[in-house]
Amino acid sequence: MPPASPRSPLSRRSLLRYGAVGLGAAAAGGIGSAPALAYGRNRPVLTHGVQFGDPRPDGAVVWTRADRAARMVVEVSDRPDFADARVIRGPRLTPAGDGTGRVRITGLRPGSDVHVRVRAESGRAASEAVEGSFRTPGGDRPIRFVWSGDVAGQGWGINPDIGGMPIFAAMADRDPDFFLHSGDVVYADGPIQEHVELPDGRTWRNLVTPEKSKVAETLDEFRGQYAYNLLDDALRAFAARVPQVVQWDDHEVTNNWYPGEILEDDRYTERSVDVLARRAHRAFHEWQPIVPREAVDGRIHRKLSFGPDLDVFVIDMRPYRDANSPGTAPAEDILGPRQADWLVDGLTRSRATWKVVASDMPLGVVVRDGDAIEAVANGLPGRARGRESEIARVLRRLNRNGVRDVVWLTADVHYTAAHHYSPDRAVEQDFHPFWEFVSGPLHAGAFGPSELDPTFGPEAVFVNAPPSPNTSPMGGFQHFGEVEIDPASKELTVHLRDLAGDALWSRTLTPEGGS
Repeated sequence: MPPASPRSPLSRRSLLRYGAVGLGAAAAGGIGSAPALAYGRNRPVLTHGVQFGDPRPDGAVVWTRADRAARMVVEVSDRPDFADARVIRGPRLTPAGDGTGRVRITGLRPGSDVHVRVRAESGRAASEAVEGSFRTPGGDRPIRFVWSGDVAGQGWGINPDIGGMPIFAAMADRDPDFFLHSGDVVYADGPIQEHVELPDGRTWRNLVTPEKSKVAETLDEFRGQYAYNLLDDALRAFAARVPQVVQWDDHEVTNNWYPGEILEDDRYTERSVDVLARRAHRAFHEWQPIVPREAVDGRIHRKLSFGPDLDVFVIDMRPYRDANSPGTAPAEDILGPRQADWLVDGLTRSRATWKVVASDMPLGVVVRDGDAIEAVANGLPGRARGRESEIARVLRRLNRNGVRDVVWLTADVHYTAAHHYSPDRAVEQDFHPFWEFVSGPLHAGAFGPSELDPTFGPEAVFVNAPPSPNTSPMGGFQHFGEVEIDPASKELTVHLRDLAGDALWSRTLTPEGGS
């Protein structure tokens, strides 16, 4: 995967409504990425607005952060004036969790508009409220969601000259039910500089914070990666409107990491990846709208059901993998046996029309780590070897169980593409044909395309990639994908979209049925 390297702003009223410091205030100076928690007589402040996550037809997770110890209080209503609102007293927001907290709200109607207002209470003092709204998926409406990955990578941070991270406004304009974030939510290993000179003579200008000025090693530095992204007005407004289903990849810790790795990077004083990963994992769960106990093992992989037409299986290719290698051994893990069994069992049991596998890396794209392999494909002809063997076993079991209508969605490689996998073109042939759609980056350097491995017979039906590596977001090669499922026809339509939200390529898939 690429290594780390060097809509209009909201109104003042909107900034207060969505709660917090943002691009305009930070660019003017005097605003840090994550104000330190403090005790005092002043009323609490919700520093980074509100986020929604892991939606269900009956509700979603609500997240916020306070600048001092306080109680999270959530009001929920189907009316924007909050008449007859339901009040939920949430957890204490304390320094132990960096002031963050979350509440899952339930009992809502599928396909309904939900209005949420959040406060922090400390004794008799209360913060100003921050508001957000979202729509529960389901009902008689089509299901629509967007996906992509990679934020603030390769040195391209929040640029006030272009409106920060404008792709989040473009995604909001699509009015999705939820956003599937395919990983590299932050670039903890990618320091940001104030200025970057572009090849065409222009200057890229970054908002910079202390935590984004070096690689993250301490817990507070990992926390600062997430705080930095939420300084962007467009991202914060998006998070207050669209629930997110978030997974991680490598850059939440460090480039191409695997368990047990000892870094040789001189930028790090802490060389143990296992130590860094524990800190990064804690910061991820503190700052993302995810409930750890709802994941299979308290980490990342989990299933979300959105009614009769869609189940989403979020997988995790990081902490269970074997060390990166040339991929020539007879068998290596990337999911691990338990997660692979969970995925096969869940897909087999699913009665949803469509089963989406949210993967943090593509299956057939060769992604290298020096002389080793970072993703699945090893780039070699012949039968499945290395990590390919584990994916071959998953696909074989699904085929023999009669599982159909599985679509894989991913990001990671910093371009957008549509890949069709077929046993008719493959070396490994015991699997049912399927599509894998790639879209990204959200706001990072654009790369690609990469070579495809023949093992599972992928065909690049569509590709949009920049002419040169590490193209800045000013080059226009930022992408997101969109999926819409029609409740009447059951057809699934995929659009691969550009920075402005315009469709570059579209395809409608008809369900086959099965399992």
